[in-house]
Amino acid sequence: MASLVIPITKLRDDAVVPSYAYPSDAGVDLRAVESVSLAPFERALVPTGLAIAIPEGYAGFVQPRSGLAIKQGVTVLNTPGLIDSHYRGELKVALINLDAHSVFEVAPGDRIAQLVIQKVENIEWSVVDALDETERGCGGFGSSGVH
Repeated sequence: MASLVIPITKLRDDAVVPSYAYPSDAGVDLRAVESVSLAPFERALVPTGLAIAIPEGYAGFVQPRSGLAIKQGVTVLNTPGLIDSHYRGELKVALINLDAHSVFEVAPGDRIAQLVIQKVENIEWSVVDALDETERGCGGFGSSGVH
């Protein structure tokens, strides 16, 4: 399978180029370049020291790391964080500490989120008088039940 080549710039010497933990992973790990202390329910924008040039027709999606979420209660606030192809600024991760009791400490080099690059389609809206009928119809927000 051919790889998508994405230009990347280290804005700081200590920035770490994202990498896959395992060869078949969908996301690469993003790492912090600054120390951040997150009190319970506090949020912060954590810099990575990186800027990338995502090709047109693709977008980047910043996702939480499952281990941080379940073990520490720390997640990406605007998950998934969207990086458009024309953005050239520093990648930063909006983290929030949802643990009610513990402070979460981020150290430089810590893996704080995952970045997934995906192909995205440009759409054109077609205004119609009515939509086609489906079995599900307007059912949503739990309409299929729990069991």
